[in-house]
Amino acid sequence: MRVVIGGGTGFVGRELTRLLKSKGHEITLISRQPGPGKITWSDVESRGLPPCEGAVNLAGENIMNPLRWWNESYKNDLFSSRVNTTRILTQAIAASPAPPQSWVLVTGIACYKPSLQTHYTEESKWTPFDFLSGLVKEWEGAGQLPEESAKKTRQVIVRPVLGRDGGAMKQMLIPFWLGLGGTLGSGRQPFPWIHVSDLAGIIAHALEPREDPPSTEPDVFNGVAPALNTNFEFTKELGRVLKRPTVFPVPGFFLDVCLGSERAVILTQGQKVLPKRTLDSGFEFQYPDLTSALKEIAGSQ
Repeated sequence: MRVVIGGGTGFVGRELTRLLKSKGHEITLISRQPGPGKITWSDVESRGLPPCEGAVNLAGENIMNPLRWWNESYKNDLFSSRVNTTRILTQAIAASPAPPQSWVLVTGIACYKPSLQTHYTEESKWTPFDFLSGLVKEWEGAGQLPEESAKKTRQVIVRPVLGRDGGAMKQMLIPFWLGLGGTLGSGRQPFPWIHVSDLAGIIAHALEPREDPPSTEPDVFNGVAPALNTNFEFTKELGRVLKRPTVFPVPGFFLDVCLGSERAVILTQGQKVLPKRTLDSGFEFQYPDLTSALKEIAGSQ
């Protein structure tokens, strides 16, 4: 296939590009700067979508960027970098004389309200309740194709853990290597996670042609590992894999101050999210449990 990837220069995009190329697919990246194998967002707006069988959008300002203060300017950047790029691709797909077979939008599980009891699957109903869930609502709305276009192009939404893919997990290794690792907040909160190879695998799986006709509503795949872990379990397992102590908890109020309370909830609160449809679709995780995922991440350093 020929696949166009918006935001393909980031951590997940690089892994997805590597995976798709290993399968023999041809990749074109959409980025802010032109270059070999790249087009710009302005190109897509003015000239339309290049010929392709698959389109993916991964674009978005890093939500856990430690160099950005949590303020209205940053929140506007988070919003525009996701919603506006998604809208550009949606409009280009709808206007294309030969639209792609598959359109995959990668959003986030922030749509599910944090809870210590509730188990969420792709069928779970939800309504916006804070900034991040509102962002996901607008984001996914911008990705909805018009009805006539949806009859030609299969729509898929993949919801991973915002700011907690393999790249973020690698950043978390630093304090643990120094023996300064510990739980975040209470440690009791659910702590969904996914290895970047599995996230790329789910997206590649979603791009594959299907025999059944497209639905006017998107398919949804939760991009999380099937294991349900708390932050305490994650912390202790990472310490065990690295052979380092985990005796320095990070208080919730400290994270609220450093990250902003609306952003800190990604770490201090969590949801029990299951990849039911992802598994039902036939996808097989390479790293379904914490031990295998953390050993691979730690071993790649």
